[in-house]
Amino acid sequence: MAATTDPETGRPILGPANFSWATFTDGADFAWTTFTDRADFTSTTFTDGADFTSTTFERGVDFSPHRYHGYSPYRPGTFKGDDVSFRSATFHQWSDFTDTRFWDADFSLATFNQGANFTSAEFYGHARFNSTFEGAAWFRRGKFTFANFAHATFRGDTVFESASFRGDAEFGGSTFADRIVFTAVHFEQNALFTSAIFEGTAKSLGPLTCRYLGLDSAVFATGVTIAAAAETVSCTHTQWESTATLRLRYSKVDLSNAILTNPVAVIAHPTRFTVGIQDFSDGVLSGDATVQLISLHGVDAGHLVLNDISLVNCRFSGAFNLDQLRIEGTCTFLRTPQGWRRHFLWPQRWTSRDTLAEEHHWRALPTTSLSPHPDWKEGPHHPDSDLTADPGDLAATYRQLRKGFEDAKNEPDAADFYYGEMEMRRHDRNRPHSERVLLTSYWFVSGYGLRASRALGCLVVSMCLTVMLLMLVGMPSHAPSPRTRGSVTAGQAIDVTTETPGPGGAAPGPMDERFTSERAEMAWRTALNSVLFRSAGQDLTRVGIYIEMTSRLVEPALLALALLAVRGRVKR
Repeated sequence: MAATTDPETGRPILGPANFSWATFTDGADFAWTTFTDRADFTSTTFTDGADFTSTTFERGVDFSPHRYHGYSPYRPGTFKGDDVSFRSATFHQWSDFTDTRFWDADFSLATFNQGANFTSAEFYGHARFNSTFEGAAWFRRGKFTFANFAHATFRGDTVFESASFRGDAEFGGSTFADRIVFTAVHFEQNALFTSAIFEGTAKSLGPLTCRYLGLDSAVFATGVTIAAAAETVSCTHTQWESTATLRLRYSKVDLSNAILTNPVAVIAHPTRFTVGIQDFSDGVLSGDATVQLISLHGVDAGHLVLNDISLVNCRFSGAFNLDQLRIEGTCTFLRTPQGWRRHFLWPQRWTSRDTLAEEHHWRALPTTSLSPHPDWKEGPHHPDSDLTADPGDLAATYRQLRKGFEDAKNEPDAADFYYGEMEMRRHDRNRPHSERVLLTSYWFVSGYGLRASRALGCLVVSMCLTVMLLMLVGMPSHAPSPRTRGSVTAGQAIDVTTETPGPGGAAPGPMDERFTSERAEMAWRTALNSVLFRSAGQDLTRVGIYIEMTSRLVEPALLALALLAVRGRVKR
């Protein structure tokens, strides 16, 4: 047996307290009452309110279903039982639970017609608020262990300012019809807003901290600013019907299949958030505060703005309107592997450039190369090539991103994406073989017109080859001598004709006579003039004439490609 204490006489009352089906037509005063055994208020009616100020329920209390018509203060009551049930209760007037302490509290299906004040309330066990708040819902400085607000309806102001949650906080399917305040809220675990609906006036969600912020399938009908320090921010199938700004720290952001009908900005916040003039703690998070975008699959990126975001692991395949994606600030991409390595018998070195993560995934496949570079990053589905983007898809993705950079007048960064586009076209086996051969030649001599060093190297090799061929077979052993012929006609007239010999001249002599400094000087002069697309006026053999013609075609083109590559890196 347990005892309750009568608030008027102070005498203990033995046994559980049973008020089920009772009706209190006047105010019911249970202030400072201690219930040491279970208290049953099932179907009790308070027509003029009830006062539970500083009331203690040590073994639990049941208030379901319940009707409160008047003002009902409970502060600072203590509910110590394993379960405190207000299930299906109806509070017709303002309900005040300020500073109340609960172990397990069940407000499922409860209705607060005028609003509820749970300021500084503490919930040490499970708190279930699958309720309807017709008025304001105040949970300022509330402390929760496990909180379940799934499918709750908040029609007035919803205030969780400075609240803290030790376990998961579930708001899935809830409706927020008016202003929400989640300022300076700490979630030690996960904050779940899956399928929540945010209506009414413009909102600010945060700053808050959590390990996982779930906004999957949520609907934001009006403008919102979300400030969060979270390890993961999941926005798959999230619907943004108005402008939104996500200011994040530490986060891996997944926007797969999100619906963006208005501009949405994802911004990395470089420093701690502030509340007033004070810094807001990052909670359990520490280390590198970089924000990473994980996926844009299925997203219309025409309304998306990224600022200072890491894109090293971002999946772009399946997104559309990527040419309208705005990439601002310092957004980083994966780089190609660095350093020299041997590919069969040949040394190999990748030129540093920005790449998509999906190109890394494709190049890391065993089927892509007989000897893939070990620094290519494997994809999540490695080695299943059926789930990895193929070169045709990657070429289209590179093309859209390149156009976006070019439209933003960022030619230098656009060059890397043009290079990636051409690489994928060259490796796309669905393209004609002749086109792939042409692209391979273009890549070899100049890196698609983007590698000045390669074009200059090919130019030097071409000039040296021209000099060698001219010295070997292109120049005669000596200059041909013109011949003059004449005849005397009747009347003592003389007819003289001078003939200039054709190309060829004397055949070159022995090898030691062909490679002389004099012949080398003439060959270099011819080659240098060929770079400038003009003839040196040097006497050549018939073969030498064709060598010079070829060099006059090839070498100026290589010089132009080198200049084009330099221009692409400095163009504004």
